[in-house]
Amino acid sequence: ELPHLYNGPAWLPILSWLPRYKLKWLQMDLLAGITVGLTTVPQALAYAEVAGLPVQYGLYSAFMGGFIYTLLGTSKDVTLGPTAIMSLLCFSVVGGQPHRAVLLTLLCGLIQAVMALLRLGFLLDFISFPVIKGFTCAAAVTIGFGQVKNILGLKDVPHQFFLEVYYTFYKIPEARIGDVVLGLLCLAVLVMLMFMKMGLGSEDVPPCSRLARKLVWAVATMRNALVVVAASLVAFSWDAYGHHVFTITGKTSQGLPPFRPPPTSDTMANGTVVSFGEIVEDFGGGLAVIPIMGLLESIAIAKAFGNQNDYRIDANQELLAIGVTNIMGSFVSAYPVTGSFGRTAVNSQTGVCSPAGGIVTSVIVLLSLEFLMPVFYYIPKACLAAVIICAVAPMVDYHVVANMWRIRKLDLLPFVVTFLMSFWQVQYGIIAGVAVSGAMLLYNMARPQIKVSDHGVLVMELSSGLSFPATEHLSHIIHTQALQVSLPRSVVLDCHHVSVIDYTVISELRDLLRQFKLRDVQLVFSRLQPSVLEVLLAADLQGLRHTDSVEAQQH
Repeated sequence: ELPHLYNGPAWLPILSWLPRYKLKWLQMDLLAGITVGLTTVPQALAYAEVAGLPVQYGLYSAFMGGFIYTLLGTSKDVTLGPTAIMSLLCFSVVGGQPHRAVLLTLLCGLIQAVMALLRLGFLLDFISFPVIKGFTCAAAVTIGFGQVKNILGLKDVPHQFFLEVYYTFYKIPEARIGDVVLGLLCLAVLVMLMFMKMGLGSEDVPPCSRLARKLVWAVATMRNALVVVAASLVAFSWDAYGHHVFTITGKTSQGLPPFRPPPTSDTMANGTVVSFGEIVEDFGGGLAVIPIMGLLESIAIAKAFGNQNDYRIDANQELLAIGVTNIMGSFVSAYPVTGSFGRTAVNSQTGVCSPAGGIVTSVIVLLSLEFLMPVFYYIPKACLAAVIICAVAPMVDYHVVANMWRIRKLDLLPFVVTFLMSFWQVQYGIIAGVAVSGAMLLYNMARPQIKVSDHGVLVMELSSGLSFPATEHLSHIIHTQALQVSLPRSVVLDCHHVSVIDYTVISELRDLLRQFKLRDVQLVFSRLQPSVLEVLLAADLQGLRHTDSVEAQQH
């Protein structure tokens, strides 16, 4: 029995579930919060590496979401924080510059909050599923391969994808044996624990005690934290004996980040001051792509788990929650965050009852920042690389390509364009994919299918709506098949799919009616919807005739 989290349009959803909060939910929220916290800390450290930032910035980005989402979120399961995709997007825009990453967070949060206040969540509907899948698959390949250099212990490898591939293979002879062994061992353990967790739900597994199953589930769920701790102990042991065989994270800033406004200018190494306007200009298209992708990822996750656990979310309220999280996060040196699918799944599976579980997760991150940063000095980079590779591997969904090929082959076009362009520049891939999807959508609007049949008169049935891009196409069909033949023919236009009509269409219909009258034939409109008929009558079209059925007109 869980609280119905969102009861209507309230700007503070916590007021709808907190008064009904029960004590028995507290232990479940504590357990879920601790479990997610132990998953968040190693992932946040690893994702900071993807963003090209010092590892502490991952933790700076991981705690604000728990507090804000508890107040403003409408899903009991969603956890906000750094993710692989947002880390990659952040790196592609700011190139690993901490000050600019923090300013980017503020601007993204403002854009997201304004979209929420203006109720512009519907704009996300224009990003099609093939574009999203093309982007996530390319991002997974880019992020995953980008960590191979850390598994091999290579240095001075460029970040641009194609150069990165070339130099990674070129420098294989320089690989450090310690990093290779430890990285592959961490990968093997993580994969084994992941399959063990998946196998717990299988009916083929022989029955075992309830306690043993819970123990295996707990170990597999916290596998990232356990592997990172074990690898750090190994690295510390070798380092203590003077054997520096692993590439380690190194010195990090200890303590909580200061609460201060993000910098609005930047100073280059040579002392040149870069103004706010120049920084925003450098952000370019990323300033549109990152907020949109952050919202898309978070809302998709919230909807998925809302359907799974039988509750509804409010998309515009989710926009506000993530926007405020990024705005407030920029004051504690966070880079842009969004909902994490992996951590949200852990939260849901552990039995979280309310968004309050996020507070526990945030407290664990804050404690890590305050007390554990010296320990993070010894975390091997190969181990963090293994964590990242295992996190992004499930994002490469090759089944979706087969499904699109089987259902509608044309959907592969935006998928392939997005996928390939994302290897050049991530934000260009998304923009190109949206452009291709938009062009396909506009083409379908401009070229609706028109079924023509001969029943003494020509009956033309529009298979979809009629709007201004389609007027030229409709006019061409009517002229070629009815007006420009040797014996002009009357036409019945079946409009039962047409629900909206605009001025351009009215203007074209007025001209068509005149052409029909000159040739002494008729253009009759059939099965008009009341709203469309009202518009046509208001337009006072000369010679307008309509009927309630095609059959009546044929007779």
